[in-house]
Amino acid sequence: MQTARIFQRPKNAMQSGKFATDLWQLEFVAEEAQRPDPLTGWAGSGDTRAQVNLRFPTCEAAIAYAEREGIAYSVIPAPEKKLKLQAYADNFR
Repeated sequence: MQTARIFQRPKNAMQSGKFATDLWQLEFVAEEAQRPDPLTGWAGSGDTRAQVNLRFPTCEAAIAYAEREGIAYSVIPAPEKKLKLQAYADNFR
């Protein structure tokens, strides 16, 4: 049976932008472990569903898609966004 996880992509820690952090993703769970290719040494597996990432505007839309297609899913709640308000003068206290 296909299993998937539904989550909201976090903000990139290396950049200040918040591109596509409001979208929800449906990502299939890999059923087969990756193994190194004997010829090239690259990691890979025969599970092609691990390459599929679907984006949805809301969590409800992602859940509706999974239920319509008969995909077992688990929803990972979005982390709580914390604002750290700090003034430049606080660096000298």
